Amino acid sequence: MQKNALLSVSDKSGLVPFAKALVEQHGYRLLSTGGTAKLLEQEGIPVTEVSDYTGFPEMMEGRVKTLHPKIHGGLLARRDKADHMSAAAEHGIEMIDLVVVNLYPFEETVAKPDVTFELAIENIDIGGPSMLRSAAKNHASVSVVVDAADYDRVLAAMGNEPALTKLRRQLALKVFQRTSAYDGAIAAYLANEVNDEPDMGAISGIPTELDVQLPQTQVLRYGENPHQQAALYGSFFDCFEQLQGKELSFNNIIDITAAAYLIGEFQKPTVAILKHTNPCGVASADTLVEAWEQAFETDKQAPFGGIIVVNQTMDSDLAEIIAKIFCEVIIAPDFTPAAREIFAKKKNLRLMTVKDSLPADSLREMRSVVGGVLIQDRDTMPDRPSDWKVVSKRQPTAEEMRAMIFGWNVVKHVKSNAIVYAGCERTLGVGAGQMSRVDSSKIAVWKAGEAKLPLQGSVVASDAFFPFADGLIAAAEAGAVAAIQPGGSVRDDEVIAAADERNMVMVFTGKRHFKH
Repeated sequence: MQKNALLSVSDKSGLVPFAKALVEQHGYRLLSTGGTAKLLEQEGIPVTEVSDYTGFPEMMEGRVKTLHPKIHGGLLARRDKADHMSAAAEHGIEMIDLVVVNLYPFEETVAKPDVTFELAIENIDIGGPSMLRSAAKNHASVSVVVDAADYDRVLAAMGNEPALTKLRRQLALKVFQRTSAYDGAIAAYLANEVNDEPDMGAISGIPTELDVQLPQTQVLRYGENPHQQAALYGSFFDCFEQLQGKELSFNNIIDITAAAYLIGEFQKPTVAILKHTNPCGVASADTLVEAWEQAFETDKQAPFGGIIVVNQTMDSDLAEIIAKIFCEVIIAPDFTPAAREIFAKKKNLRLMTVKDSLPADSLREMRSVVGGVLIQDRDTMPDRPSDWKVVSKRQPTAEEMRAMIFGWNVVKHVKSNAIVYAGCERTLGVGAGQMSRVDSSKIAVWKAGEAKLPLQGSVVASDAFFPFADGLIAAAEAGAVAAIQPGGSVRDDEVIAAADERNMVMVFTGKRHFKH
């Protein structure tokens, strides 16, 4: 029996060699439409126009061409049902065994800044999704391809019925994932356009309805703990590249994400060491080696099993130092060949490079809750010192202000309640995630003491306001001479008065940085 394949694609990459293989190696007759048919003809590949097959011309500027019983009957007919096959024979409907369709580029069209509503509407594909869905529904008999990356898989499975049967189910799933995302994009566009005023919430990433379609990228060995199953979805590896080492774990991926956001705060050569997403030591200096020495000095235990991130190409000087300790992941914009050679001796060490820019969806975050999800903008709005207010009697020195800016850039990435003691462009002690701000301060002071880093002349940064003066007093007793915090407590006057009594600088930023 003659095998038929219907090919109608907007993206024609890889189509010609695939079509040639179908005809020359597997004996398919090709049905096609419009530009796809013209391309195949130009390449000398025999093809039958769909209009010639159906006996019904394309019309209405191509809006109607494949919506015909001879197409959908050939896709939907069950080969195991006698009445289906009898009806097909009665109406001259041949079976279609393979469908290759990718859709009009609606998403790319509406992403253009000058797109008109009329052009957007014309780029809504109707025939394509219809054929895909018909073929996918009948995947027991029909192979359906929506992604050019699957051409080779289809060819490889032909002639091996068990393999082809398994592949058909996978391809059908891929079709429904794609058509669902496609419909979601259209709905999102129209939801914005039907209103008299733009839906600013939807534009900012807070839509009225949330439709999430993310492809599975990788099944992970386990989740946070070995008894938890886990998988990665989306475009993580569009943002990062793994150069060597073991497969990334669930926790690695979370830590890498936290590290990428943290290091983006700094321009000078900077090194940050993180553990469980918390920065444990951060420093900026004229060179990465100098920055490393100061960051490592803050907490020498943190790198063990931790994450190290830098914002400049890592060379062999720093690589030789870091190679002496155990860590899980090292992240950099790039590594010199000499650095790569040093780290290559540690086969399990994961080396990651950060690509130029993070995608738009990285500017918001989602968390699961009972019965649904929470979505919010990421805390990425820049803090401008020009907007800050000195509320103490004493004005900060230039060095104190530099230290406060640095501490403020770090504390926003520490789990609440967060306290960071900092010097000029380096951390001295970090207290994270305690039930009270005083407890976090005590831990930060203790960590500084363990590291033998004096806090005399330091500044203290708090991610939220001091609810009472006791937290500030404790910081002053530890040696801090300046404090930076959002302000906004009903007891702000008491806290400011405590600062003035101790000749401390107090700066209010007006912006809280909780990180639950």
